[in-house]
Amino acid sequence: MVFSGLTFLLLFFPITTLLVLISRRIRWQNAVLLVASLVFYAWGEPKWILAMLAVTAVNYLCGLPMQRASLPLPVKRLLLAVGVLAGLGFLIYFKYAAFFVNTVGGWFGRPNLLAPAALPIGISFYTFQALTYTVDVYRGKAPVQKNPLKLLLYVSCFPQLIAGPIVQYADIAEQIDHRRITANGYLRGFRRFCIGLAKKVLLANVCASVIAEVGMADAGGLTVLGAWLGAILYSLQLYFDFSAYSDMAIGIGRMLGFTYKENFRYPYLADSITDFWRRWHISLGAFFRDYVYIPLGGNRVGKLRWILNLLIVWGLTGLWHGASWNFILWGLLYGVLLIFEKLVLGKRLSRIPGVLRRMFTLLMVILGWVIFYYENVGLGFAHIGAMFGIARADGIWQTVPLFDDKRLLLLLKYALPLLLMVVACTPLAKRIAERWDAQHRKKRCGFDLAASVVSIALLALSLLFLIGQSYNPFIYFRF
Repeated sequence: MVFSGLTFLLLFFPITTLLVLISRRIRWQNAVLLVASLVFYAWGEPKWILAMLAVTAVNYLCGLPMQRASLPLPVKRLLLAVGVLAGLGFLIYFKYAAFFVNTVGGWFGRPNLLAPAALPIGISFYTFQALTYTVDVYRGKAPVQKNPLKLLLYVSCFPQLIAGPIVQYADIAEQIDHRRITANGYLRGFRRFCIGLAKKVLLANVCASVIAEVGMADAGGLTVLGAWLGAILYSLQLYFDFSAYSDMAIGIGRMLGFTYKENFRYPYLADSITDFWRRWHISLGAFFRDYVYIPLGGNRVGKLRWILNLLIVWGLTGLWHGASWNFILWGLLYGVLLIFEKLVLGKRLSRIPGVLRRMFTLLMVILGWVIFYYENVGLGFAHIGAMFGIARADGIWQTVPLFDDKRLLLLLKYALPLLLMVVACTPLAKRIAERWDAQHRKKRCGFDLAASVVSIALLALSLLFLIGQSYNPFIYFRF
């Protein structure tokens, strides 16, 4: 089940919201949310719920004794290791075992020793969340959760279950027992959800359909125009697809009384690679910072060790997205760029004009998304070559045509939607709304009414599009 599906929009969420609202006590609201979350996850393939239950149970049992002050530190560390390894063990088996085994087998001429396992939806997200519980309890950042059902609610809560944002236990523990659903919070959450749904249905899905028309999968047949058009559209699709899901998750959480942290802050306006990763998938960056980078020593070590720490973190960041060399290469690319910014550019970076910094950052990000797109690394580099007018065929370098009629007509046909998508990557609409709100602050009900009307219009338009189209992909399900 997905947020942008008609089953969720017209059946699941209205019923769940109604049951939560009529449940006056927090324990009954938690019970409704837990049952709803398990139904939500089990909707497609019920068997995978067993993996989530197992990960949660192991981490619950490992965390429970940690509250004892008399518990020896070696035992505490052993419990931590068991909890972490249990979650990572499931993740490695389902997502990476075939990749690692077949990679090693390929070195000996046997690349297909193990067939890839079917990947449970959202396993990368809920295993990380279960891991944060055990680590936060070990560090003393959060209290031990004595009620296993409350821990299961944290791990399985449907707004952020299958595509994030990654919610650290220390940030949400208090809200499990103490939260309030208010009219203002519900209204703001509803607006945020409608904006996210519109970004997904009206923007991300359009990008996906145009990419198919561009023929991006055939990197060898692209012209310069086609290569750039495909790369830009894919960059837009990724942003609108994933940020839309985060918007919807944050909005649903707000409607149900939860407060989730922001996951995107207009990343394509970043003026450096460092700044980009402060804006893109913020919860993932925070996870790797808090649970990998800092435990490795962070930047409080020698220069060579710091470089190694960064490469480990970014290699793992790439690997988190998928068991394929292109993801690892994509992650390491960012590690190298960050090292370059810190060691080579340093303070000189701030003296470069802001426009040039943003242009260079955006170029690197777009090139990175091309590598991210192709599981065949060679096709990714062929696409990048086409973007710059060169290709290699039969061992000979050749020039690539600038454009062809098909891609030129596509560009002309979708020029206006593309322009609107570019504008939607900026805070322009938000700033207009904030200025209007500031000017009419005394007439708050007027602003709320106008914002609600716009939200309902976006919801209605999105529903019309969903009813009329069968193509509704969601990229981050594969992660």
